[in-house]
Amino acid sequence: MALTLSILVGFLLDLWLRDPLWLPHPVVGIGWLIAHLERPIRRLLPRTVSGERLGGAILWLLVMAITGLLTTGILLCAGWVHPVLRWLAETWLCYQILAAGGLREAGMRVYRDLQAGDLEAARRSVGRVVGRDTARLDRDGVLRAAVETVAENTSDGVIAPLFFLLIGGAPLGMLYKAVNTMDSMLGYKNARYLHFGWAAARLDDLANWLPARLSGLMMVLAAPCVGLSRTGAWTIFRRDRRAHSSPNAAHTEAACAGALGVRLAGDAVYFGKTVHKPTVGDARRPIEAEDIPRACRLMLATALLALALGILLRTGILVRV
Repeated sequence: MALTLSILVGFLLDLWLRDPLWLPHPVVGIGWLIAHLERPIRRLLPRTVSGERLGGAILWLLVMAITGLLTTGILLCAGWVHPVLRWLAETWLCYQILAAGGLREAGMRVYRDLQAGDLEAARRSVGRVVGRDTARLDRDGVLRAAVETVAENTSDGVIAPLFFLLIGGAPLGMLYKAVNTMDSMLGYKNARYLHFGWAAARLDDLANWLPARLSGLMMVLAAPCVGLSRTGAWTIFRRDRRAHSSPNAAHTEAACAGALGVRLAGDAVYFGKTVHKPTVGDARRPIEAEDIPRACRLMLATALLALALGILLRTGILVRV
């Protein structure tokens, strides 16, 4: 019951506080660790396909081990002092692991820039949360990028961390964040990371396989709660959830596109190179600025539904035990 309460309070803290810049964040620490281990590991191994893949796997194992040991150690030390201190530490870590508040704020920042008529500011704002080049995006391109990032990150920024928190508390939740951070830093298909980042990308796919599919289904169920189309979400989710090079990325994008009745994804520019990608959804109407807050409301409804179901499952299991 203590863990369930930690997750609930952590979720509420995330919605309230989001991610203030002045507050140190564990993911920043994980990123620092990845960056500082990569260089010496590369120096020690040959620059061959097998050497780079081995180096990436060693980096993955080291980051996971250090993250898991530190998180577990913090909780154990806090518990030795007092059980309440352990609960506070786990609650704080749950808050740091979840990202619904920050995701909503990122999307709404783009919306406010567009409402103010400042397309350049909107490009900069969306550029902080997407991997594609945004300097030349037109208004519709900025809108699609913002809606897509809210939809996609509903899974790996909110539902997947919540899934692992409900199963294994802060240690498992933080391990998931490490997996996700390594993929975001190393999982590029460019000359530097094509082989070195192979393990990070494949293991992130594995970790997200079930959460991505649950997230898409939860989004379909949540759509009518915020006045969007469940029929559209279900139809496009079934049809387009595999329309991506990643086995997981399009599940929530498809459900969101169907719920909104717009077309998302398509070609994008990464590091100056156009990458041809399939579209997701049907253009039943043109995308508009209000689709950003609609996507944010859908993300929050999906998160609340997942939280409620997770708590019911945990408390039900505890009652039976």
